[in-house]
Amino acid sequence: MNPSPDDRSFVALSDGLNTRVVGCNILYYPRLSSTMDVAREQASLSAPEGTVVMADEQMAGRGRLKRSWIAPAGNIALSVLLYPPMTAIPSLIMLASLGVVQAIEAVADLKADIKWPNDILVNGKKVSGILIETDARSSAEGRAGYAIIGIGINVNLSPSDFHEIESTATSLSLESNQTPTRVEIIRRLLNELDSLYLTLRAGGSLFEGWRDRLITLGKPVRVTSTGDGFDGVAESVDRDGSLFVRRQDGLLTRVVAGDVTLRE
Repeated sequence: MNPSPDDRSFVALSDGLNTRVVGCNILYYPRLSSTMDVAREQASLSAPEGTVVMADEQMAGRGRLKRSWIAPAGNIALSVLLYPPMTAIPSLIMLASLGVVQAIEAVADLKADIKWPNDILVNGKKVSGILIETDARSSAEGRAGYAIIGIGINVNLSPSDFHEIESTATSLSLESNQTPTRVEIIRRLLNELDSLYLTLRAGGSLFEGWRDRLITLGKPVRVTSTGDGFDGVAESVDRDGSLFVRRQDGLLTRVVAGDVTLRE
């Protein structure tokens, strides 16, 4: 059973939070197993769209491909509950990754890149991860049952404390000379997500902005997916978010899901 949210905490988020949807309802917990799990429970209770579940410490966070996400106290772990049009589902990873990149660059004064499909890098190392979960059932209005965007950002993480990520991860405190507070980052992140989501709901596209921030394109990559792995060069992305990789034998392959690693 999850603890009750602490409504007294993160009150400062409301100052400067100028959103119409995202952040309309914020549930903060000092400690949770997973913000995704609580957001899913909120969806079952028909919580308002834009509900944000955040935790100071996340004990059992998840990443893509059933990996764990380390989120000790002092970092950011949050999930956003949405009820988007079905047509917007493929764009949610674009929305989330652009929101994180723009928030980091605006508040921490760092250059951030997107590694397909959902990793945010600073100076070549992972500073943030994103997980999208959707309920494919649609309503009569053409909306998804729900969508949850899970976001983790390393703010004060010391990768050297965790052997499994020591060589691949970094944090804002390590990369920036002016590390912002978590409240500053979260406030800017929610504002960015809200603006991007309103663009999607109005029928706009996030594709070009997302594509232009992908560090993967034009690079040699190693693709690992179910039962198959191959090397090639990432050539382009489709509007549905899938990646096209030119294999070493010349065959162009569409990658919809899997792990893509940049090669030297």
